[in-house]
Amino acid sequence: MIAVEAVTRVFGSGAGAITAVDDVSFRVERGEVVGFVGPNGAGKSTMLKMLATYLLPTSGSISVDGYDAAEDPLEVRRRIGYLPGDTPLYGDMVVEDLLRFAARAHGLRGDRLEEAVERTVDLCGIEPVRSLRVRQCSTGFRQRVGLSIALVHDPPVLLLDEPTHGFDPLQVIAFRRQLADLKEDRAILFSTHIIPDVEAVSDRVLIIHQGRLLGDGPLAGQAEAAGIPGADLETLFAHLVSTSGDDHGIGR
Repeated sequence: MIAVEAVTRVFGSGAGAITAVDDVSFRVERGEVVGFVGPNGAGKSTMLKMLATYLLPTSGSISVDGYDAAEDPLEVRRRIGYLPGDTPLYGDMVVEDLLRFAARAHGLRGDRLEEAVERTVDLCGIEPVRSLRVRQCSTGFRQRVGLSIALVHDPPVLLLDEPTHGFDPLQVIAFRRQLADLKEDRAILFSTHIIPDVEAVSDRVLIIHQGRLLGDGPLAGQAEAAGIPGADLETLFAHLVSTSGDDHGIGR
């Protein structure tokens, strides 16, 4: 459902140009949860913004559910739920009203809108705060509200940027279970630098460093191919970075 082919994104020009994503290719199919892991500044958020059509690639192509992100951005946006890393929300809006606003933006009306709101409130566990203003919610609940907005139109593709930011341990456990339930009929790509989140829920792992994709596949298979069978993700990441010759920094 997600197809990324030789995508590069460069910011700036000339001597000051920065290559944030460098010739990256991967796919995410329906029924998969794929963890996108790398240090801060590795290119994860830039890649997700391109998938969400907020940025265009400098070169290469992106398609979502068969639609080209550059040529048909509105069709792509109809098919994705996107949780940005900074979770931008209207702080003075009541949570329930904000969710209805998001549902209307996706074309839902009448009974369909109300059913979508109730389903999403229950799915994301935001019943305790539905009548509060967003600014009155804890960081963890604001993150859940952001997730509910991404899910309210029941999209087939989810793009989640640092989705467990601000979660307490119980919320993290609940989120991991939720991803397992959601993946049945969706393609899910989530970025993080929190290794346990990736190990707990991912069918495959994309490892990125300094804009370049160093690994793609199930953790066990990548470790085997790297000659360190049984290695955990932290060990595998350190190995791939050191053998890539880019172990002098944490990335752009």
